[in-house]
Amino acid sequence: MAAVAQKLARMRATTRVAATKVTRLPIVPVAILAVLVLAAVFSDFLAPHNPDDISLRNKGLPPFWATGGNANYLLGTDMLGRDVLSRLIFGARITLIVVAVGLLLAGIIGTTLGLISGYFGGWVDAVIMRAVDSTLSLPVLLVALLLTAVLGASLNNLLYVFAIVLWARYARVVRGEVLSIKEREFVAYAHVAGTPAYKVLLNHIFPNVFNTLMVLITFQAGAIILFETALSFLGAGVPPPTPSWGSMVSEGRSYIVSAWWLAFFPGLAIGLVVLCFNLLGDWLRDFLDPKLRQV
Repeated sequence: MAAVAQKLARMRATTRVAATKVTRLPIVPVAILAVLVLAAVFSDFLAPHNPDDISLRNKGLPPFWATGGNANYLLGTDMLGRDVLSRLIFGARITLIVVAVGLLLAGIIGTTLGLISGYFGGWVDAVIMRAVDSTLSLPVLLVALLLTAVLGASLNNLLYVFAIVLWARYARVVRGEVLSIKEREFVAYAHVAGTPAYKVLLNHIFPNVFNTLMVLITFQAGAIILFETALSFLGAGVPPPTPSWGSMVSEGRSYIVSAWWLAFFPGLAIGLVVLCFNLLGDWLRDFLDPKLRQV
């Protein structure tokens, strides 16, 4: 009996630790993402300089702590004398716009088609899923480059491109959830009560896929930042002189030895934000899991 009691005590202790890990908010990732949002919203007030101001007399200045640095330019300047810190802050606004609007457009299209496909089935499901398979089989970056070349490089076109190439991921995940949920008793009761199909989808099925959708959005946020960075690096993203982190890395790659800060700081910002989104998505997945919540 003593051995059984000890085993039960260890199991309870392990359960308490697991529950604590699930419910504990990842403070550092949330804080970094909060800084990103604040920098994007209040960039006009936080940036010490105009990000487009050219000062050839101050070009190529290193960060303030390095030899030859200037306290007026904390992270140095680029080869046109533009303040790196100010361009980073304004680049956060572009990143936030791309993440918010791009995910919103792709999420609306993919979620709607996923709900319809999973609920109605039949030829509707077959048509939508073949479109999903075709979209997922294509290399995202290559398709984005092609669409950008056709539509032209601009922020609005970039958002449309992300909606076109990313909707299929939402449709596939949502459709799989709907196939399981529509067989449950509360959906059958709604059918017996004569509830219209659109109300069943909106009031009974969609709330049950919302948790999965939120986790997917969090993970996709990091992916869309990398896609935007890659396109801007290749010159197919947000056109200059609008500052974006990808274009800053592209401009600084030629000076990686003589002016390392030009590519290092935007690269660091990209890595931190993508990592934070992934960590937040990992926590959100565990937090929204009903089994772990019951524990």
